[in-house]
Amino acid sequence: MRVLILNERDTQHPRAGGAETHLVEIFRRLVARGLEATLTCSSFPGASTRDSQHGLQVERLGGLPLYYPRAAWRCARETRRGRFDVVVDCLNKLPFLAPAYSRVPVLALCHHLFGTTAFRQVAWPVAATVWGVERLIPRVYSRSRFATISESSRDDLIARGIAAERIEVHHPGIREPKIATRAVTERPAQIAYLGRLEPYKNVDVALGALARVARKVEGASLVIIGTGSDRNRLEGIAARLGVAERTRFAGFVEADERDRILAASRVCVCPSSKEGWGLTVIESNALGTPNVASDTAGLRDSVLHGETGFLVREGDEEGFATCIEELLLDDTLALRMSRAATRWAQGFRWDEAADRMEGALNAAVRED
Repeated sequence: MRVLILNERDTQHPRAGGAETHLVEIFRRLVARGLEATLTCSSFPGASTRDSQHGLQVERLGGLPLYYPRAAWRCARETRRGRFDVVVDCLNKLPFLAPAYSRVPVLALCHHLFGTTAFRQVAWPVAATVWGVERLIPRVYSRSRFATISESSRDDLIARGIAAERIEVHHPGIREPKIATRAVTERPAQIAYLGRLEPYKNVDVALGALARVARKVEGASLVIIGTGSDRNRLEGIAARLGVAERTRFAGFVEADERDRILAASRVCVCPSSKEGWGLTVIESNALGTPNVASDTAGLRDSVLHGETGFLVREGDEEGFATCIEELLLDDTLALRMSRAATRWAQGFRWDEAADRMEGALNAAVRED
């Protein structure tokens, strides 16, 4: 099978995130089974126009906004020439609307849709474009199959008008940790955040919670792992709240170092407004670290409230602080949730996710 993947970024892009990790982990496995995969994505400074990543052929078609029209042209031209058997249209930034011009079946891979959340992330003309294009999804993709990574994203698609029988939920896997972890009760009062530093991720809520926790928990600190456009603002907030000395902005770190930080943390936080699934939640769970997260789409699927962590109303700094304090101060609770988190994470494997994607691709081709 020959697959064309449309996704704005590849894993080498400076702003790559969970969606790109998901793509490469799935398709590197399918390529090893004999599938041919070509990823068309946007360029970034210093990037080559062609690359190979884990067997995927990567074609970078230029920077934004040229990328989207070029990707559509490439898809339309090459599917008419019989170059590909199926197109994977990734709906995690701006939908490509590939069924409107592809001559082969389209499998829509939906990590999450932004909706009105886009207006908190980018300038209003861009946000309005994303919002408007997303409203076309039910009409344009009415005959396409969908693969999505959480029950929340499935429910969002159904609410928008996609037939439930055309949607499959494929939970992501996780990278197997390579380090031994100590019991959560032996860890210091360290809190961790892992993810992009973008406005809709609400990392300022974690800083506000830290300021509250620090009044009651001696030695409480926060390590922020990740990069993004919001870093300067967040550093200013940390200084204004008086927690700059308790906060470390680690930036980008390699996977093994990331695992060491997560394994040394008593609790992780994820205050995001919306996630497709919450891959970072499961990654920290695999290291025995419970999570306190927003009770929002995606995260309410990856966090088992009261078992592997707590769900808190979005933006509720006091609620986040209260739950964090409980995990920092109550050894019995922390140990129970740590053990449950480890068991929960063991159920997510990339090989199984690849199996499901292979089945969805075959079904899309058979249905044509």
